[in-house]
Amino acid sequence: MYILEWIISVLAIFIIGVINLWGLFGIVVLMAIESACIPLPSEIIMPFAGYLVYQGQYSLWAVAVAGALGCNLGSQLAYEVGKRGGRTAIQKWGKWVLLSQRDLDMADRFFARWGSATVFIARLLPVVRTFIALPAGIARMKLWPFHIYTFVGSFIWCYGLAWLGMWLGDAWNTDSRVKYYFLRFDFAIVGILLALGVWYLWSHWKHRVK
Repeated sequence: MYILEWIISVLAIFIIGVINLWGLFGIVVLMAIESACIPLPSEIIMPFAGYLVYQGQYSLWAVAVAGALGCNLGSQLAYEVGKRGGRTAIQKWGKWVLLSQRDLDMADRFFARWGSATVFIARLLPVVRTFIALPAGIARMKLWPFHIYTFVGSFIWCYGLAWLGMWLGDAWNTDSRVKYYFLRFDFAIVGILLALGVWYLWSHWKHRVK
């Protein structure tokens, strides 16, 4: 609990410092980091941007667009890593984590059919949104649909969090519990993802043993 609060406090100091120094460009940079598979919480970035809207420094639309643009920039980096490096790595070493060419083929078919909806929905989910660009790149999803749905989903996410930060007003800056409650849902998502990961490894290992 105390370690978590300390981590959140350190992240909040860093995020607030970057936005205070660079303004809207700082929001772009931070959200780009968050979308490049680096878990920098947008649940702190965008509500603080919304607090600045409350103070009259920016408009809600401006911070939401800045956040969404940052998501597209960071996602492009993660997409390229997945497309160029991730796919090759899975083909070469995937057997060590129970991934096969068959799994890659299934991912390709899935993203070819459902990629747009998957990217859009993922951008509205904590934690998942940070990493969705990597599997999209591995599956070689078409780039323009990827960016369109990344922007639309990210804009909704950023606008919603910024609006909440604006609505909270001074409570965002004075009550440290607010930042903690923003991130509690993230840990529930992480728990679900870990459970799915364990199930995946168990089912693949069971199949392999047979």
